[in-house]
Amino acid sequence: MPHIDYFFSTISPFSYLAGDRLEKIAAGAGASIAYKPVDIMALFARTGGTPPGERHENRKAYRMQELKRAAAKTGLPMTFTPAHFPTNAAPSSYALIAAQAEGGGDVGALAQGLLRAVWAEEKDIAQDDVIKACLTAAGFDPGIADRGLLAGAETYGKNLDEAVEKGAFGAPFYVVDDGALFWGHDRLDDLEAHLKG
Repeated sequence: MPHIDYFFSTISPFSYLAGDRLEKIAAGAGASIAYKPVDIMALFARTGGTPPGERHENRKAYRMQELKRAAAKTGLPMTFTPAHFPTNAAPSSYALIAAQAEGGGDVGALAQGLLRAVWAEEKDIAQDDVIKACLTAAGFDPGIADRGLLAGAETYGKNLDEAVEKGAFGAPFYVVDDGALFWGHDRLDDLEAHLKG
């Protein structure tokens, strides 16, 4: 059975625009997914990238056009300058890591719920009440947000190291266990084709 390591950020607009396509592709291919949220700013710093706010105006303008085109293609509702972006992605990432370890709910739905909270609902996913509401909606015990902090923080740091080791440099980034790498929501068709052989 193929396996996908999914490196993403809970504040990444392009991770949001992937919607639930990864989960559908994995289900169709009989593949498992490990959700690995990373500190995207630290990943940029370690792999030669530049945070969006520090990019040249030409790059910022193009990124906005890409977001608008992608949102139109996917049909996902999107606020292009959300009220709480950027925000601290660590608390939501810790909760997702803890939820994945504890089980009892749908991790894919949790990831999508957190991303939707930022990019469609204009909520601050650094806030406990927002995180707990996302946990509940995805079928998890909201108390995970309180008891999973230490383990979540440790794994969050390890995810960053693993992302760099495996060749990731942005989000979303998909690493198949055979070594194939796919960067971006717009490479999901290629990932699907690869999994189908």
